[in-house]
Amino acid sequence: MNSPVYIMWLRQIKRYWRSKARVIGSLAQPLLFLVALGFGFGPIFEKAGGGNYIEFLAPGIIAMSILFTAMFNGIEVIWDRQFGFLKETLVAPVSRYKIMLGRTLGGATVAMIQGFLVLIISLFIGFRISNIPLMFVSFIFMFITAILFTALGTAIASKLEDMQGFQLIMNFIIMPLFFLSGALFPIDSLPGALAFVTKLNPLSYGVDGIRGALIGTFHLGIFNDFLILIIITGIITLIGTYLFSKVEV
Repeated sequence: MNSPVYIMWLRQIKRYWRSKARVIGSLAQPLLFLVALGFGFGPIFEKAGGGNYIEFLAPGIIAMSILFTAMFNGIEVIWDRQFGFLKETLVAPVSRYKIMLGRTLGGATVAMIQGFLVLIISLFIGFRISNIPLMFVSFIFMFITAILFTALGTAIASKLEDMQGFQLIMNFIIMPLFFLSGALFPIDSLPGALAFVTKLNPLSYGVDGIRGALIGTFHLGIFNDFLILIIITGIITLIGTYLFSKVEV
């Protein structure tokens, strides 16, 4: 296939698998969270009546892995710009919208692979999927979440020129998104103001969708999770495509 979307998608996948250190290193943080928090806070969570904390935590860590991988995929835009590859790509007789779509799908695929690997690891430390057929629904939520945050990372990177600034902004955005998504704690008993903030967080719907599909418990509702994720993903993708189309090299 010579489609520019397919070419950019394939390039993102190849770049990911060529870096074995990146694959291994990106699994270290999720594994640390699963082991340290899962077994550290597990007894407390269980005594509080929350059940098995590993089963609650694992979907949140899967979403975290997707979030980090997808958002930091945007740094490749800055990298390609600095080393001249982006200029070669953009001067080609190809629509920038197609290039952006290919990059987004490629980055989302990489992020979903990362989330799937974390899911496999979590199975070895005690996580159990309650409904195998519904597990495939979790893959849909993983992919939509991956597209959303890949597009967001690319949109931000399109307006920046240095990697240090991108990393600072990413940390400023990623940590609140993660900690206020319900990945680490239930959101149904939060104080009013904090509960309102978590419902404004798009990652909350990704976490709830993945968790509900894997363990059968939806707090926000599967329809709400899917609809809101689709709407926000569409908006962010359009914004990211517009900003990428205005990149100057």
